[in-house]
Amino acid sequence: MAGAGAGASLPLLEALGRLWQVQAQLGSGASASVFRVRCCGDPRAPPGAVKEFAPPARPTPAPDLYGFGKERAALEQLRGHRNIVTLYGVFTNHFSANGPSLCLLLELLDVSVSELLLYSSHQGCSMWMIQHCARDVLEALSFLHHKSYVHADLKPRNVLWSAEEECFKLIDFGLSFKEGNQDVKYIQTDGYRAPEAELQNCLAQAGLQSETECTSAVDLWSLGIVLLEMFSGMKLKHTVQSQEWKANSSAIIDHIFASEGVVNSAIPAYHLRDLIKSMLHGEPAKRTTAAKALCSPFFSIPFAPHIEDLVMLPTRVLRLLNVLSDASLQSEEEYDDILEDIREECQKYGPVVSMLVPKENPGKGQVFVEYANADDCKAAQKLLTGRRFDGKFVVATFYPLSAYKRGYLYQTLL
Repeated sequence: MAGAGAGASLPLLEALGRLWQVQAQLGSGASASVFRVRCCGDPRAPPGAVKEFAPPARPTPAPDLYGFGKERAALEQLRGHRNIVTLYGVFTNHFSANGPSLCLLLELLDVSVSELLLYSSHQGCSMWMIQHCARDVLEALSFLHHKSYVHADLKPRNVLWSAEEECFKLIDFGLSFKEGNQDVKYIQTDGYRAPEAELQNCLAQAGLQSETECTSAVDLWSLGIVLLEMFSGMKLKHTVQSQEWKANSSAIIDHIFASEGVVNSAIPAYHLRDLIKSMLHGEPAKRTTAAKALCSPFFSIPFAPHIEDLVMLPTRVLRLLNVLSDASLQSEEEYDDILEDIREECQKYGPVVSMLVPKENPGKGQVFVEYANADDCKAAQKLLTGRRFDGKFVVATFYPLSAYKRGYLYQTLL
């Protein structure tokens, strides 16, 4: 994203009838800059991200050139789905250093699948995380495709975690189009580009017209590659562009799942393997749809999160380990005193909604703290990790709010 580099010149933005204070520049690219903003005077308002589109050097309409118009139109049509980034509003910033800039005000999300892959250190993600991500993205795609939209740029960097809603969301609709109305020939990103999109791109570069346009099947191909990377922990760009892949991709997928170097190979994962194969069929017409993929047996398997998952994916619930001893659990007076100390410490980072300290397994001796919002919980997790409490080093992770509300305590895998 990119371009205006106007952090100092954008102290305040007016959108949705409110003033939004720019807190930090999050990133930049060739056509737009992204800033973190918060509504002035309303600490309860969720933080947002302004995506500011810089005007081009020559007099070409900025919105259509950089996908602004398409992204805005798509997001306005797709409002309200849990697994699609929320568009709060659209406005013009008249104080940009480069002149008036068009802006999208979006919800601010957290870690991307790209970052999760980086954190996995080539070991692959847990089956719980893969299942969670696959279901969330398929739900988004099923909704998109039902509306006849094609995302056309699905990749790890465009799938982000929402700490507030505890789910993965699809972002960046700059290349999206409605089936039958594809206005650009160069879609998707290298390594995640479906064979038919690759052919179309080659023909377009040669000045030739493709006989058929791409369909929603290209999104399933991209998701299949993303899930295969999450399982293997490896970037597969060169693999999927090789002649070996084109000759027999099924055998390569089998090899990845059978590899002794993959941590997940010990887990019966043939349902995931078959799901990925159904997404990576070379012929678009034979590729599974998002709606059909959601019926895969893979989604009926109850996986538990690893402790790494509960550190990497923020929520509104904090879990404290290595805090209470068996002796303190048995003494009511000591137990009440410690709980009061913990509550007092946790309230330093934001309002505490509720607390839970199980005295029996599972979860015996663990402390669960529900915050009013995810930002406060993230601050507490960061500052409490490694602190000493009653002579012991505290381990702080997040915990799924949905499981906490149901009173379901995972036997966390270490």
